Amino acid sequence: MSEIKITIAGEAHVHFAEEICTMMEQAAQQRGTGIAKRSPLYVSAKMMEGKAVIAISGGVPVGFCYIETWGHGKYVANSGLIVHPDFRNTGLARDIKAEAFKLSRKKFPEAKIFGITTSLAVMKINSDLGYKPVTFSELTTDEEFWKGCQSCRNYDILTRTNRSHCLCTGMMYDPNKPAKPANKKLNKEERWERFKRFVKFQGFKEGADRLRQKIKNKSGNLKFNKLSWLSKISLF
Repeated sequence: MSEIKITIAGEAHVHFAEEICTMMEQAAQQRGTGIAKRSPLYVSAKMMEGKAVIAISGGVPVGFCYIETWGHGKYVANSGLIVHPDFRNTGLARDIKAEAFKLSRKKFPEAKIFGITTSLAVMKINSDLGYKPVTFSELTTDEEFWKGCQSCRNYDILTRTNRSHCLCTGMMYDPNKPAKPANKKLNKEERWERFKRFVKFQGFKEGADRLRQKIKNKSGNLKFNKLSWLSKISLF
């Protein structure tokens, strides 16, 4: 397998546009799901604008992804992620997506980056980049974006549900919502100390529960004894 070079697409890559569009269409047919169809002219324009990432191996394109902007630059989508069948399951999709994400953050630092996909692999990549699942109502309301779904075979589901959901899952990265810090990985000693604290706490909790039950029982017996004593007193 030849070395793979991932780079920002430009004028030198325009002649690959038709081949890339064919890859996109074939992938959609194989998966039986939808990828919004794009023309070679559209893909070429993205390359000329510096809004696309391409992977080249042996002088041919083996992967691609482009950037779209919506809502006057408030929203950005990394769309059309595609990898040649011979290069799937190699981590190439993750690398391309990471470069597209980096390019999006550089060009549109304040924009919310979102995507809709049916691919579990893409969802995992998005999640690792900081995307969170969102409802469709949180995505852009730009009609041009949703028009791009018209070429998808699942478009009727989207229209029937008044654009509330489809087979795709919506995910978004919001730069104004910092990601939660990752959980620190504990070593063996730290895990043992945490376990001992847990056991100690559980023992204390169980002891407290037993004590509460004893007090409750004693209180109940006391109340019963008082009533028994009162019943023996003759008032007349």
